Amino acid sequence: MLACRRRPVPRTPVWFMRQAGRALPEYLRLREGVPMLESCARPDMIVEITMQPVRRYGVDAAIFFSDIVVPLKAIGIDVDIKPGVGPVIADPIRDAAGLDALRPLEPGDVPYVTEAVQGLVGELGATPLIGFAGAPFTLASYLIEGGPSKNQERTKALMYGDPDLWDRLMGRLADITIAFLKVQVAAGASAIQVFDSWVGSVAPEDYRASVLPHTRRIFAALEPLGVPRVHFGVGTGELLGLMGEAGADVVGVDWRVPLDEAARRVEPGKALQGNLDPAVLLAPWETVERRARDVLARGRTAEGHIFNLGHGVLPSTDPDVLARLVDLVHEAGSTH
Repeated sequence: MLACRRRPVPRTPVWFMRQAGRALPEYLRLREGVPMLESCARPDMIVEITMQPVRRYGVDAAIFFSDIVVPLKAIGIDVDIKPGVGPVIADPIRDAAGLDALRPLEPGDVPYVTEAVQGLVGELGATPLIGFAGAPFTLASYLIEGGPSKNQERTKALMYGDPDLWDRLMGRLADITIAFLKVQVAAGASAIQVFDSWVGSVAPEDYRASVLPHTRRIFAALEPLGVPRVHFGVGTGELLGLMGEAGADVVGVDWRVPLDEAARRVEPGKALQGNLDPAVLLAPWETVERRARDVLARGRTAEGHIFNLGHGVLPSTDPDVLARLVDLVHEAGSTH
């Protein structure tokens, strides 16, 4: 929380995106036979899965176990997460009539989120819980494409070709994201992170015109709640400056841009989060250590630094390496 607010820290804090999940044997055992979206709607499972990496690794924050399509399912969108594929939407939204499916999200739509966050805050004690939501562009991409897409061609065609419909769609998704995050903060989340997994496919001028206003509105709506706000996207090196303008307190950086360069691209007054390449964790320990120390050194050029990976933990990662990495960051990132 200090690093998010760019205050002096006794050591560099560390957590990992997707730390609760696919690399942990205890997670795989718990999830066996339980579909992803069912596990995201059961408070007992959410609490246990969120806590597993905190117990095992000693990270400095928990990330709420959920999925970016959870709020869409909660308002009645027919979405399923197919193993090995990702979210699949039965009726893609590609015209004005499709917008009617996107009703506002009410706290009563996600009682399991409130219950799970409250339970987690009780268990976590002094460890902060980061709330979680997908950003409008990435949600729009799933809704328009009907599932994951390499090129976002239908999404971008709608954005380019029907700016009015695009604007209305993004506005509704921003409202849903705001409501979903407000539920988590009201229940006790200490910080929030907005994931824009696919926005790296957009050119800066299109981001400024078609994406930034909606992201900015999300962060502005959350500002009165007083919790740090983190904004992360993948492949967003060219967008880092614009993402800084969106209003988050912390800009997440993927592994493609070194943190000292990211600090130059992002406006002053922001902390940075990142950015070890997740694939480095599959290399020998000497390589992991050298690369991690390099990230820490470059991170010192930022006004605040939270050590993380440049994207999520890969399923083939050895959990022991992650535990060792936490120890290394705490020791090498100590300011005493």
